[in-house]
Amino acid sequence: MTAEPEKERRASQDRRHTPRGGRRPEDPQGYSPLVLVADDDASNGARCVAILSRLRFAVAPAHTVEEAIKVAQSLHPNLIVARLQDEAGLRKQLASDPAIRDIPLIALNDDNDAPQLMIEEIRRVLRAK
Repeated sequence: MTAEPEKERRASQDRRHTPRGGRRPEDPQGYSPLVLVADDDASNGARCVAILSRLRFAVAPAHTVEEAIKVAQSLHPNLIVARLQDEAGLRKQLASDPAIRDIPLIALNDDNDAPQLMIEEIRRVLRAK
């Protein structure tokens, strides 16, 4: 009896090395792109962080423009996803700092609330880098 389930388990595909989320086949083993999620609304920010974490992105949350700038300066994320009231202020501060001005920024609004659209845009931007 035990041979049957063992045989089925061996026949199934080993998914441990299948690229998921933001990882690409040429990325080093264990590499996950770091995404800074800047959102004034704690519940929306937590939802975005949970979705990206589940897809194996490394995620750093921020709740204000100032916090987002500090995190970007210290961690140098691959991408910033922002849904802030003061998005223009964030863009201005990013542009004024040469160390972080090249970090791509995706601005989310209420129209972009569908998680699949957000994920597709994140992947498109990261693959273009």
